[in-house]
Amino acid sequence: MADAPILEVLGVNKSYGPVHVLHDVDFRVYPGTVTSLIGDNGAGKTTLIKCITGIYPSDTGEFSFDGKPVHIGGPKDVANLGIEVVYQDLALCENLDIVQNLFLGRERLKYGLLDEASMEQAARETLASLSVRTVKSVRQKVSSLSGGQRQTVAIAKAVLWNSKVVLLDEPTAALGVAQTKQVLDLVRRLADQGLGVVLISHNMNDVIQVSDRVCAMYLGRVAADVEISKETRREFLVELITTGRSGDIGLVNTEAV
Repeated sequence: MADAPILEVLGVNKSYGPVHVLHDVDFRVYPGTVTSLIGDNGAGKTTLIKCITGIYPSDTGEFSFDGKPVHIGGPKDVANLGIEVVYQDLALCENLDIVQNLFLGRERLKYGLLDEASMEQAARETLASLSVRTVKSVRQKVSSLSGGQRQTVAIAKAVLWNSKVVLLDEPTAALGVAQTKQVLDLVRRLADQGLGVVLISHNMNDVIQVSDRVCAMYLGRVAADVEISKETRREFLVELITTGRSGDIGLVNTEAV
């Protein structure tokens, strides 16, 4: 794992009227590392991610990318930095094929016409770089793909644009055992290629299997940010997200939260 984070947010606060959702949140993403963001419903995970991706403005907080302070004014600023998000609904068009989905809104033109050959070649190269072998043709319509294959296409779309950080929102939700393994293997390959990967998940088994680090949130605060090892127990993570503390790790006074 790299010593310096590629993405770092410090002291993030966010309120909606009188409701204080995020409390002085620090969050770091390292290149070549899978960092899982976990927490119960209402813990603040989604709000944090939306602040990072420019969907919501944070009330306070400092953001840095690749060691340099940055201002995030909206999603376009985030995309320009090299941060891509794969949302749970995948945002794919079922009536279009894989190539059309990968380049949707970013189509390549040649002599004023769509450069189909260039886009198709880039689609094949991207899938090959991720060692994706389950897709028969890049001209398959998304409607014909399985859940795991659709997740693969959504991830490929995120990394096609030379991204440095990829955020994945519940990528294995509603997938079967085989498809889950396929997606988790792909998540691991992203990190092995040097990308910083953020995995948002409620599945502690997936978290332990694929993560290098885990950031556990509890009622809008970071309860712990720790490395994952082979000895990490599922019960340890569950205690962090349900009580804010496990043993001597976590929030000091959870009753005051």
